[in-house]
Amino acid sequence: MTNDSHDSDVSAAAAESQGLSLVTPPDDAAAQGRPLWQRISWPKIGLFIVSLYLFILALTLMKDGARGLAPLVQDRFSLNNAFNTMGFGWLFAYVVMSGSPVAASALTFLDAGIITPIQTFTMIIGSRMGASFIILFIGFIYVLRGRNRSTSLSMGLLSFTVTGSLQIGSVIIGTLLLRSGLLGRFSLGNGAALTSITDVLIDPVSGIFKNTLHLPAWGLFLVGLGIILLTFNLFDRCLPEMTIKESQVGRVSRLVYNPLIMFLLGSAVTLVSMSVSVSLSILVPLSHRGFVRRENVIPYIMGANITTFIDTLLAAVLLNNHAAVSVVMAEMLGVAITAMIILLVAFRRYERGALRFVQWVTEKNLNLALFMFSIFLIPIVLILI
Repeated sequence: MTNDSHDSDVSAAAAESQGLSLVTPPDDAAAQGRPLWQRISWPKIGLFIVSLYLFILALTLMKDGARGLAPLVQDRFSLNNAFNTMGFGWLFAYVVMSGSPVAASALTFLDAGIITPIQTFTMIIGSRMGASFIILFIGFIYVLRGRNRSTSLSMGLLSFTVTGSLQIGSVIIGTLLLRSGLLGRFSLGNGAALTSITDVLIDPVSGIFKNTLHLPAWGLFLVGLGIILLTFNLFDRCLPEMTIKESQVGRVSRLVYNPLIMFLLGSAVTLVSMSVSVSLSILVPLSHRGFVRRENVIPYIMGANITTFIDTLLAAVLLNNHAAVSVVMAEMLGVAITAMIILLVAFRRYERGALRFVQWVTEKNLNLALFMFSIFLIPIVLILI
């Protein structure tokens, strides 16, 4: 549920105009004196319930559509190995400007028997790489608006660099976990009760698309994909409005120098927003205002890359597929273990290396062009392997 991505351009523009913080500003004295039930934003709660319903509906449609798409996908796309699916997920995330719908698609492909657990795992990894491009895209928008290129692109480049390095570690650790079978013993429940409840609420609506409108399998899948993109946009709108005040920044400014605090902060913000694009988009305007420096956000990005899979884990549970749950757990554990090794063993060296790479990319137009060319060439090469 990044990217993952969901109206990120709007999020960034709003962040620049009104600022963002992790603490909702206090209401006025009159508002503080009101009962709690009057201070709750009931429209946002209602919107969240609608968003959750649409998410489950979209996943159901994509699941039914994926089963019918199996022959088409196998004939048109050469998803024969883990490299193919990684490249496919990477480019797919570029197209939809989000990683989470691609990850959900990977799980529905697994459930339909189109791809194996290892291939599903690498497709999700590819989706994260594609989703990290979105923050870089926001930086390009800032450059087009006349902002400093180095400052505007640094957050996107750091996001891409940190995500890429974490996914390298995750490939190794996650693959070992999946092949060992250790995660096969782990279960979040069989989902039967949840499935029976959702069947009562979802089946009548999904039946309209399947039985009344008689949509083909590819049509069901595309409708589900469109709804899930809308869903993540609605999830973003459920978030409380936040502002940033210099007095607030002054009180918490010391925290940004603690890598572990920033790691936990990135995890928490992404867990609440269920969108890594939302949580990382906050960094672009904050960097422009000088509230955070590039080196301080590296652990924040690490934490965000772990909890961004919460929506994917929910999708795996809703599919009632133990293999899907194992795949998502392998990805989360792979990223978490890699991040903790870096934080505890070699963070300063890692930090210097990441910053030097970002500086190299932004110092010359040729370097930036080579970087942009490579991030589009690599997924294409992976598909062709």
